[in-house]
Amino acid sequence: MSMSSYKRELLEMLVEKKSFQFSQEPIFKLTSGTMSQFYINCRPVVLDSRGMFLAGNLFFDAISDIKNLDGVGGLTFGADPIAVATAYTSEIKGRPLKAFSIRKTQKDHGIVRWVEGGVELGDKVAIIDDVVTTGVSTIRAIERARAEGLEVLCIVILVDRQEGGVENIRKYVPDVRIILTKEELAKKIKHQ
Repeated sequence: MSMSSYKRELLEMLVEKKSFQFSQEPIFKLTSGTMSQFYINCRPVVLDSRGMFLAGNLFFDAISDIKNLDGVGGLTFGADPIAVATAYTSEIKGRPLKAFSIRKTQKDHGIVRWVEGGVELGDKVAIIDDVVTTGVSTIRAIERARAEGLEVLCIVILVDRQEGGVENIRKYVPDVRIILTKEELAKKIKHQ
């Protein structure tokens, strides 16, 4: 299968599993506290075995041109299944990457750190996120990865809500790659 067919199938899964919903009125409360007409929850899809397979392949393909990349991860929990799927795919494709997870709150016992996983000081990484609205959580992940001595080369986002988040993220890391947009999801719902 081609990456475009993987993308189409993932798009269908997001719509079929009710990961994407639309309302004429803004009834969905976002993390930021604002109300929206769109609800996007990628977890039912990326925690599904087929969804993991599709996301892992699409995310790996999105970063496969970066030759010196060591790892892939992001803020827990949204990025975790995608990071694991991407790392698994990278091993199958013969270009192994380390998966890592960035904590929401810093560990306060043992070795105090923000990042869990096999990445080390100086590693070059891609930060991933499932959904971006304002970009705040992705920027937090970038800052915490840098605080742990990681070099962030690019950002890969599963769904861009197209509400200014990508532009905010680009102030920190210019290379932002997007798998799907809210517009693509909305078109898919209209054509059903």
